[in-house]
Amino acid sequence: QVQFVESGGGLVQPGGSLRLSCAASGFTLRNYAIGYFRQAPGKEREGVSCITARGDSTVYADSVKGRFTISRDNTNNLVYLEMSSLKPEDTSIYTCGRRWGTTCQGPLHEFLDWGQGTQIVVSS
Repeated sequence: QVQFVESGGGLVQPGGSLRLSCAASGFTLRNYAIGYFRQAPGKEREGVSCITARGDSTVYADSVKGRFTISRDNTNNLVYLEMSSLKPEDTSIYTCGRRWGTTCQGPLHEFLDWGQGTQIVVSS
């Protein structure tokens, strides 16, 4: 059974930092690109980032480029999203998931499957 468990969300002040973790199970992590998307209530899903199966290439949405960094540990089946210089508009539910194949080609918001998400609130 494919499963993703996100953690690390919470309340943070503008300009602050958070690190999200995504624990994957039920499949061979190293065979898939993994990404994060976010979705706030009443808004469309927005692809945030993707990392290739081997971890040798990454893709970011323009809205987070230069502030977020995605990484992965295939040995321990973990994917991380380091977020810094957080803004109120980053408030959302962040979810990790499996992409279609080993690369990050295609729309950043499209996933094969995904977890339940973790909420981030950026507010003073």
